[in-house]
Amino acid sequence: MTIDSKPLFGKVALLGIGLIGSSMAYAIRRAGLAAHIAGYTRSPESLEAARAIGFADTLHDTPEAAVREADFVVLATPVGAFAQLAQSIAPHLKAGAIVSDVGSVKAAVIHEVGPHIPAGVHFVPAHPIAGTEQSGPEAGFPELFDGRWCVLTPPAGTDPQAVETVRTFWRRCGSEVEIMDAKHHDLVLAITSHVPHLIAYNIVGTAADLETVTQGEVIKYSAGGFRDFTRIAASDPTMWRDVFLNNREAVLEMLGRFNEDLTALQRAIRWGDGEALFNLFTRTRAIRRSIVEAGQDTPAPNFGRSRARKP
Repeated sequence: MTIDSKPLFGKVALLGIGLIGSSMAYAIRRAGLAAHIAGYTRSPESLEAARAIGFADTLHDTPEAAVREADFVVLATPVGAFAQLAQSIAPHLKAGAIVSDVGSVKAAVIHEVGPHIPAGVHFVPAHPIAGTEQSGPEAGFPELFDGRWCVLTPPAGTDPQAVETVRTFWRRCGSEVEIMDAKHHDLVLAITSHVPHLIAYNIVGTAADLETVTQGEVIKYSAGGFRDFTRIAASDPTMWRDVFLNNREAVLEMLGRFNEDLTALQRAIRWGDGEALFNLFTRTRAIRRSIVEAGQDTPAPNFGRSRARKP
């Protein structure tokens, strides 16, 4: 299949240039998706780092300046900042522009951002399901979205052409694209991403608090499972705080189901029910194989993932 190499937008404004925003800039450059990339961050240190790296054409310390004359505006800060950001940029948005985001929560984003989008501007929320535990402008790389899914959750009544344009954008960034209801998205991500992160944060915190095991022993004798938990638990704390606060209903629902299953597993261990344990582990092993077969990971042994590198 031949993918069009012509620019999709004259100007793209990335409001937030951490891992996702900077990776988007690299992917935009790679695919020739925009004639001009503008970036915004309120952090002077991040702004200076981004200037040194050079992945944007212009960099700004105010969102209003970044979005002027932009055809495509992407909110790429932690989701807790979206409402204020949308309110700030609303008077400066170009007629016909598309506003999107990269938050891993969608119903709350639609509720918080939607009312600030002016008439004549299109709002197409999106969630590229990709990332690493790294953060900051230096963490970005163009392949982050390759072969990963991006979910679009356009509210009812969204202009179909705007949705198609955002779909095309993410496909040219390397992603597979699916359209989904926002609330359903939040339930799916609660179990596939949010609760696993919460469990990782909790188990690493528990290990750190153990009085009978020193922190040095936890680090020295870490097996593969605990190492993977620490990788997840190293993710950006501001971003994940906002995720849990903005997707609390779905997370609590999935946590309730998880706790029920954990109680059943505890009972099986207590009563020596080897058959129940074996059956569970067989089912979960099949899930792992399905993920590999779907191309979302590789079957290669991985004893501590290496940091993705920029080319």
